[in-house]
Amino acid sequence: MTNWIGMPAHNRWMENELDRILEFGRGAKVPNGFGWLSNTGGIREEQGTQLWITARMVHTYSIASLMGRPGARTMAAHGVKALTEGPLRDREHGGWYAVVANEGDEVTDRKKEAYAHAFAALGAASAVAAGVPGSEELLTLAVDCINQHFWSDEEQMVVDNWDETFAHCDEYRGGNANMHSVEAFLVLHDVTGDDIWLDRALRIASVLIHDVARNNAYRVNEHFDDQWNVLRDYNKEAPGDRFRAFGGTPGHWVEWGRLLVQMRATLAAEGKKVPEWMLPDAEALFHQGVADAWATDGAPGFVYTVDWEGEPVIRSRVRWVIVEAIGSAYALHSATGKSEYADYYQEFWDYCRDYLLDYETGSWWQELDETNTPTTKVWNGKQDIYHLLHCLIVPRLPLTPGMAPALARGLLDRN
Repeated sequence: MTNWIGMPAHNRWMENELDRILEFGRGAKVPNGFGWLSNTGGIREEQGTQLWITARMVHTYSIASLMGRPGARTMAAHGVKALTEGPLRDREHGGWYAVVANEGDEVTDRKKEAYAHAFAALGAASAVAAGVPGSEELLTLAVDCINQHFWSDEEQMVVDNWDETFAHCDEYRGGNANMHSVEAFLVLHDVTGDDIWLDRALRIASVLIHDVARNNAYRVNEHFDDQWNVLRDYNKEAPGDRFRAFGGTPGHWVEWGRLLVQMRATLAAEGKKVPEWMLPDAEALFHQGVADAWATDGAPGFVYTVDWEGEPVIRSRVRWVIVEAIGSAYALHSATGKSEYADYYQEFWDYCRDYLLDYETGSWWQELDETNTPTTKVWNGKQDIYHLLHCLIVPRLPLTPGMAPALARGLLDRN
């Protein structure tokens, strides 16, 4: 195949597609932050304003601002203000509530989620890199909350959800929250220059990938008890849970692959010791994800989840999975120079254009069934555009630093 990575014509196509999804995302703005978008671009009022969506949209439009998109800065500033001054913020106990109404002061879910707070930190760091008003305060709030409540010095990992007052922490420990904490920590390191974030990211990756996943054929375990014992049957009776699916989620395996390559590049660029396992593990994660999930049930696309023998459980094709596979293929091609990753990159993009891009109602379909027909088995709506942003920009950036810091330093491939 032709290598599309770095091709000016391909980059121009991604620029045009970026503008299309950014315009779609503008419809998410609500008084208290950003709402849950429906398949046609309206607001799903019953979902309220969720912390994870609002924080991810701050990240998204901060990056868009750095790319010169008019109106993106005001969108990001709206999100920053919502997180610092709006009802999502818990001024009494700290941190942010999980869900509030789209307008007014009603709090509909008071728990404090590790997953969503990782995105609050990511959004804050990206906003600081973009110079968004109020972002320094948001960054301080997010960092203080992570240090006080979510990073465990004893466990040297991120704990999971708390109650409203931070008095009781779930006994559950989650790989998903820790993976997205790694994502946030790498950008926090880039923005603050503090090595503690890089050290924490490396610690999490060492445990979840090199210690645990490597000994499970690189099928990443995501569910643990508070002693970090693997819970292999967690949610077996509810396999389609949006954030804690039973079994393995290959989209996270390939996402981990990109994060490992990014972390490895950061360590090397800063003259720090690079663990020898990082690149081989990143490649193994990618190949196991492809072997278990890519067109393995007789139809194109990645199946959403598999069991511990690699057999499909949820056969839906969820868009964020292939989006992360695109980013991983790019990162591994950049790190290794191997043509197989460039070939996968093109193959994945062909699938996206054939099945996922929605030119009638906007953005991309969030979920397709096993026949590649739109469905809502796991996800109902087109929530946000965070993952889509990544596949359209990551292939035009160096492996390090992270997205917003790289754009702030003018490192975008402008061909």
